[in-house]
Amino acid sequence: MVLGLLAVDWQDIPIIAYKTVDPSTKNGLLALSVILATFGIMWLSQLYEVTGQMVKLSESASMLVRNPKILLSVLPAIIGLLPVAGGALMSAPIVDAEAEKLKLKPERKVYVNVWFRHVILPIYPLSPMLITVAGLTGTPIFSIVLLQLPIFVVMVAVGFFLGFWKTAAPKVDKADELPSKKSSDLKDFAVAFSPILTTVVVAVLIGVSVRGFSEQGLDVLIATFAGIAALALISRTSPKTLVKPLQSLSIYGVTLAVYGAFLLRNIIEAAGLSKILQPLVSSGNLNVTALLIAIPMFFSFLTGSPSGAIAVGASILAGALTFTPKTSMLLYISAYLGYNIAPTHLCFTFTADYFKTHIGKVYKYMIPSALATFAAALMVYFLPFSI
Repeated sequence: MVLGLLAVDWQDIPIIAYKTVDPSTKNGLLALSVILATFGIMWLSQLYEVTGQMVKLSESASMLVRNPKILLSVLPAIIGLLPVAGGALMSAPIVDAEAEKLKLKPERKVYVNVWFRHVILPIYPLSPMLITVAGLTGTPIFSIVLLQLPIFVVMVAVGFFLGFWKTAAPKVDKADELPSKKSSDLKDFAVAFSPILTTVVVAVLIGVSVRGFSEQGLDVLIATFAGIAALALISRTSPKTLVKPLQSLSIYGVTLAVYGAFLLRNIIEAAGLSKILQPLVSSGNLNVTALLIAIPMFFSFLTGSPSGAIAVGASILAGALTFTPKTSMLLYISAYLGYNIAPTHLCFTFTADYFKTHIGKVYKYMIPSALATFAAALMVYFLPFSI
């Protein structure tokens, strides 16, 4: 809004604000779909907590996986499927209990909790960050996911190596495990996980079977509300409980932030700022790859807001390049890594406070992990293939 007041005719601001979500235009419909999908995802995540299914999901996973190393890797990632600000605190108590079995130091506990909570985001199609970058760049979300699969594998391998290096898992007495109890835990996990699985499967099926829905963001939008219906069904939620999450301001805050990302792009375009870099790139004075890395990484590290950084980066660079799955991937990973290691990252600071350690001690794990991930992203970016 400040940028609009400074760089655009004031009477044009309401027009731009409406055109951002005008369903009669292609870009407006896409923005509206992404915004409503984000609203649905936040509703789903809050509903998981209200119905108690989040507790069932984490408890059944901890009973099924008895190896502390595997559990410490999987459980934060499962909880990471629900995009709650500072949500690493949800997994911190379990991580603390399991990490004690491995005699991990507090700074390594912080690293394991934060790194594995976010490790799933590059390939999770319901991540608001991924939905936003796909919407802003006009790139099919699953094209970005496919490119980021090898990056995800590197992240898991690096996280496991640095998180559990020189630690030995305690022996588990399998005689104490009753087959009937294990079957019950598996059933509880499958039931609790089914709404998330339903959402992902429906999104994939719509994306590959209905032409044009993916480009308009309608696949994730429809799938999200299918997931809400599935969760309401398995938890036998009453109408009162179903709408209870809508009383939380955090749902509207995140939704408004996504609208703000699209509005920022349109304000930048209306002000002509997106065209500033075009002659510099064309003349060879600025390198597109360097800009794709520097702009989103700098803003996400500075603000702890990857969606805002993605909005700024996509808007500024739109006049200098045509986005492809590879450029969208590099934009996303740059913003993601800048955010992941930022001291302004809520999950990072909250977890460090929970484990009573300084975030500076955690950087000896976070920085090598980020560098390895970034190297993998550059390899994918420069390899001569396309999707």
